[in-house]
Amino acid sequence: MPDWEGARLHVVSGKGGTGKTTVAAALAMALAAEGRRTLLVEVEERQGIAELFGLAALPYEERKIAGVAPGALGALGARGARQEGEVFALAIDIEQALLEYLEMFYKLGRAGKALRKVGFIDFATTIAPGLRDVLLTGKACEAVRRKGPDGRRLYDAVVMDAPPTGRVSRFLNINTEVAGLARFGPIFTQSQAVMRVIRSPETVVHLVTLLEEMPVQETVDGVADLRAAGLPVGGVFVNMVRPPVLDEAAVLAAEGDHTEELALALADAGVGARPGRGGTRRAVPAATRKLVEPLLAQGREHAARVVLERDQRADVQALKLPTYELPLLNGGVDLGGLYRLAAALKEQGAA
Repeated sequence: MPDWEGARLHVVSGKGGTGKTTVAAALAMALAAEGRRTLLVEVEERQGIAELFGLAALPYEERKIAGVAPGALGALGARGARQEGEVFALAIDIEQALLEYLEMFYKLGRAGKALRKVGFIDFATTIAPGLRDVLLTGKACEAVRRKGPDGRRLYDAVVMDAPPTGRVSRFLNINTEVAGLARFGPIFTQSQAVMRVIRSPETVVHLVTLLEEMPVQETVDGVADLRAAGLPVGGVFVNMVRPPVLDEAAVLAAEGDHTEELALALADAGVGARPGRGGTRRAVPAATRKLVEPLLAQGREHAARVVLERDQRADVQALKLPTYELPLLNGGVDLGGLYRLAAALKEQGAA
């Protein structure tokens, strides 16, 4: 049973540079397994989803960007689905969202488009930032509630690539912003509907981090902020995890003096020198000794990183939240890499 079986809105946040868009995309693909349909929503107008999937800039409409064939992420699972899962994407354009809102509630039609020409939309979202957040979160929440012609929910899950950790609590807790903007009318009603979804058991807020001091500390602070605001905390996704090259004994020994030991080992392996005659060991040549210090320096650097990551992992575990680790993909992330990450999330129970 996945950890978030009852969740339908997955909000993904994280410190800049932790790969939150990549994690959000991988999660959307993992949730689309077993014949399900997910929507991946971008709210920062960066076109990060399009870049990640190698697409042209996404328009302000929901469109399919990937399929997940049965068994593509491992076994078919309990559902035994035989049909392809689908991942749709939506890059929210704030101007278009506001025009859509004005048409929906005020029936402005062409007058609404005229407001864009005179710069009203930029003006409105600048002086009333709460309105911008209502529009962005409202679009995602509407997708969560939307039903198809058969009366069933159109999407099994919605994944929102949200603002960074430092802003996510304020972004989601729109009641605070809207309180000074409107106490009745469509904006207030919309904000109340949004908050009912965000505070419901159907919503979880996940945080993405790296095993580094600043991202982990921001994650710890972000969890505290979310809890203080009464927002639903999900799991922690540890991204770009490097496999350890040295075992525990090697890490402990890294600071010792191993110059001569390593030089002899390299010479025996024929690195930097011709093999000795008759299997006898010769003196270590100068060419081999030149390799020793750089190798030892790399070993010490790796050992220090292993120790740092161990400490940071302990801080993440102290949060007592479901935690998932995703490997560092050499050469960057392409569509194949996203499938690999989605399979890792599936295997660990995140979807």
